[in-house]
Amino acid sequence: MSMKTLLVTLSLLFSLVSNVVTAAPSLIPAPPQLSASSYILMDAFTGDILVENNADEALPPASLTKLMTAYIVEYELARGNLSFSDMVTVSEKAWRMEGSRMFIREGTQVSLEDLMRGIIIQSGNDASVAAAEYVAGSEAAFTDLMNQHAQLLGMTNSHFKNATGFPAEGHYSSAHDLAKLSRATILQFPENYTMYAEKEFTYNNIRQPNRNRLLWRDKTVDGLKTGHTEEAGYCLAASAVRNGTRLIAVVMGTKSDAARAAEAQKLLNYGFRYYETRKLYSRGQVVNNAKVWGGSQATVKVGFADDVLVTMPRQQGDSIPASLDMQKEIVAPIAVGDVLGTIIVGSEGNVLLEQQVVALEAVEEGGFFKRLFDKIKLFFMNLF
Repeated sequence: MSMKTLLVTLSLLFSLVSNVVTAAPSLIPAPPQLSASSYILMDAFTGDILVENNADEALPPASLTKLMTAYIVEYELARGNLSFSDMVTVSEKAWRMEGSRMFIREGTQVSLEDLMRGIIIQSGNDASVAAAEYVAGSEAAFTDLMNQHAQLLGMTNSHFKNATGFPAEGHYSSAHDLAKLSRATILQFPENYTMYAEKEFTYNNIRQPNRNRLLWRDKTVDGLKTGHTEEAGYCLAASAVRNGTRLIAVVMGTKSDAARAAEAQKLLNYGFRYYETRKLYSRGQVVNNAKVWGGSQATVKVGFADDVLVTMPRQQGDSIPASLDMQKEIVAPIAVGDVLGTIIVGSEGNVLLEQQVVALEAVEEGGFFKRLFDKIKLFFMNLF
């Protein structure tokens, strides 16, 4: 049997129908050129990159480092190893940290929740060290965790030497890696992400505003983090959501606080103006009833294990061609989740998405005579 190819069309609601309609051409201007050493614009839901410039260049990340510090705390919270109510004793090292601070005092106890706000909102170096010591016993041990998590997240141009972003030889990251980290924070820990949108935090009777200017300028922006050192310049990782599309912008090496906000805003405005995230298929949606050989039933429902999203130009036609390539022979037994084929969305030379399709139900082996009959039938069919 030859590979089965089924041409389908995604309608306005992206249900499967029988005819293929050619997508309308998309007219998109060149992206803005930013005054920054490195930058990237990413779709948070799909991971697609819309704009990039020197995005994989290893650069000093300054306090964008704290995105990883906060991520690890959230990772441990999600696994039940920590609680926001945990009380953390402040060490002398944490208390003596210079630069931006939360103003915790040596020997006092601070809740982990307050430390997280100190890290995210106030960019506290003291809070970052206190949290690192609580999680791993020492900041040095914590940096080992940072680099392990970076590897798991595919951050191939990052290496961390501390939990704060203080300049250190061999401490670096890239705009692309920091966008990956921001995406992981948003998607993996949505219950904590609201912290990144908070505009101020008061601790020890000291009120400090969030340094992310976009939180005041753009109501769709809800994170994430700023950074600045002489070596790194002014950096910003920002995220916003509009009409179901969430974008992440990272700019590194701008010249001022105002510039990092303005340049990130340019990226976000461009992305939302010309692109959108569309849901093509839903988790569990059936796209085919495939023939099963030697099974207790004749067919198996084929679809998707998760929602299928794609980033595409806003001017793209409402109907998009897609092809479904199924395995040549599907033989029982079949387990739920077994990969049975691939769907390719888009036209030749402009593929938007390739996604595996899986079995949505289990199919057990049929009886002896059923299996024997199907084997004989397959044998003769393959002769031709």
